[in-house]
Formats: sequence, structure tokens, C-alpha cells
Amino acid sequence: MTTARPTLIALALCLSAGAAFAQTQGVSKDEIVLGSIQDLSGPLAGFGKSVRQGMVLRVDEINEQGGINGRKIKLLVEDSKYDPRNAVLAAQKLVNQDKIFAMVAHLGTAQNMAAMPVQFQKNVVNFLPVTAAREMYEPFHKLKFANIGPYYEQMRTFLPRMVQEKKPKAVCAIYQDDEFGLEVLRGAEEGLKAVNMQMVEKTSFKRGATDFSSQVARMKSASCDFVVLGTIIRETIGTIATARKLDFNPTFFGSQAAYTDLIHKLGGPAMNGLYATMTTQHPYLDEASQPIRFWANKFKTKFNEDPNVFSVYGYNAIDIFARAAGRSGANLTTDSFVKTMDSLTVPTDIFGSPELRFSPQRRYGSMAMRLSQIQDGRWKVTSDYVNQ
Repeated sequence: MTTARPTLIALALCLSAGAAFAQTQGVSKDEIVLGSIQDLSGPLAGFGKSVRQGMVLRVDEINEQGGINGRKIKLLVEDSKYDPRNAVLAAQKLVNQDKIFAMVAHLGTAQNMAAMPVQFQKNVVNFLPVTAAREMYEPFHKLKFANIGPYYEQMRTFLPRMVQEKKPKAVCAIYQDDEFGLEVLRGAEEGLKAVNMQMVEKTSFKRGATDFSSQVARMKSASCDFVVLGTIIRETIGTIATARKLDFNPTFFGSQAAYTDLIHKLGGPAMNGLYATMTTQHPYLDEASQPIRFWANKFKTKFNEDPNVFSVYGYNAIDIFARAAGRSGANLTTDSFVKTMDSLTVPTDIFGSPELRFSPQRRYGSMAMRLSQIQDGRWKVTSDYVNQ
């Protein structure tokens, strides 16, 4: 009996160590491994590349300053091509092969929804995805953390206000036929109820479409003078450009997914007048705000490209992760990270992003949102924050 006792103790210690290792996947003495899935070669490659660059900039800054409690960040980025099936394969590689600690700033609604089950099976946090879908925090899951007010709320909140201001006779919608576009449509329809109106016409397009002539023709035939856009980059540009050619000039109103400088850079003067919901201010190189101007030029120096708001999303996601991981202490585990996030407050940043507050019951940072419009070829903030 006396010889068996040390063996049992040793076995218990080994089992305990194994459990701790399983919980701290992606964390070693010197390193924290983070993963991200972006569209690097598909229809949203302009967004994905910018998110990745923003993340790399902040990772390099943190590592140059000694890392997080002595651990350097290793960032691994996979390409989904904006396809949910590819997102699943990418998640499987990052989670099971690369052993990431957290998935950070994953781009796309359908892509996140497809990948999250793979992550959650291995206790991997889905941290601040670059999508404003409600599914990023609903239904509740301890491993979900989101920081963008959902597309549904953006439309539900601002459409009634714009209708009261613009007084359109026929509100219509063009939307992408997936969960992203449907969330924009649902929010818009709910918002119209508040002003006793209904959608006069609505039409969809498949993800990756390039021709929007039939959709725009339907809008024109229905005499739509206000069009809600469940669109992203080229779909926004294609829809508005087609409308201008047909001498069809309603008020166009998009979600935060359409808030990017790529719209006016690629679409030109035809994009003037477009409204979109937003939070974080676009970082123009000649921005009047000195801190934004300094950051934008630092980005330009590093990548030889102008930054955009998606660069900021990536940068901020890593910054907030580092803030939480640092406060979790030297013994970084999934549980300690989640516990830190459960009481984390992130103050407003130089880009005017709203304050974020998380709690054990609240997995989104803020519902605050505001409005911007393309005027003279650049985005200009046109409203104060509205907080739901």
C-alpha cells in the first residue's frame, strides 16, 4: 500500500497537468497563438486584406514592447474566399492543427456561423468578429464576444429617423440573399413599422453577383425614392452606378458593411450621397484629428497603402484582446480570459468608437451607432450616437 500511494499521486498530477494543457491551447511560456479567417482572394478581399494589416500592425507594436506578460503574439491568418465551406476548413486547421488560443476578427456572418461550432468544441473563443450579425452574441455562449451593434438594430434604429427627415413615398430594398442581407432587410422592415410604413418593393441577389440591372429596374418600376441596401462593396457600387446610368436617383441607405472608403475610391462621384450606419471614423491621411492622422500615416509607412476603417477594426480587435489577456495575468487560460472579459470596460478610442462594456450576461460591447454620408468623395459623420 505504501508504494502505491506515490504512484496514485503522480498519476493525479499528470491528469491535472493534462487538463490544464487542454484548457490553455495556444498558450506557451513565450507565446500566444491567435487565429483569424479573412477573405483574401474573394469578393471581400479588400476588407480582408485591410483587417489583416490592421491586426499585423498592432501585433508588431505589442511584440516590440515585450508582448503580453512576457508572451509574444503569433498571428495566423487563413483565407475563406468569403465562402462558409472554406471557413469551416480554415477553422479546422487553425483550431485542430495550429492549436490557436482564440479566433480574432473573423470576417463574415455566414463564415463565422459555420466556423464557431468547430471552435467551441475545443473551447476556443470567438473574439470580436468583423460582422454585425446578432448571431455573434445570440444565443448566449460564454465563448462569444462581439463589439458591433447588429445590422438589424442599425436599420431598425436609423431608418425611421431617415424616413421622417427625407419623407419618401416608397421605401424599397435590395439585399444579398444570405443571413447578412436578411438581417438588414428584417431590421428595415421592423423600423418601418415604427412610422406606419411597409416596404413597397424588395429584391435580392446571390452572393458574388456582379450584374444588378434587373434589381435596379424593379426599384425604378416601383417608383422607389428611398432604397435600403443590404450590400457590401462591389454590390453597393454596382447598384448605385447602375441606377445613375438609368437616371434613377433615390436616397440610398446602407448598413455598416457599406461604410468603407473603397466605395467612393472605386465608385467615384456617382457614390456621393450614399448614407451608411457606422461607429468608427474612417482614418483619412489628412484627417483633422492629429491622433488619427498620426496613426494613418504610420500605417501608410508600414504597408505603403492607405488605411481604411477595416484596418482599424483589425487593429482594435488585437488591442482589446491584448488588454483583456494582459489583465488575465500570467496564468492565461480560456477561463481566466472569459472572467476578465466579463467585467471589461474599453474606453472610446481615437477613432471615436463608442465605449465597450461586457458582463457575464452581455456578450456585445455596445449598441451605440451613428450615421455618415459620402460628401465630395469622402465619408463625413452626419449624426450623433444613438444608443439602443
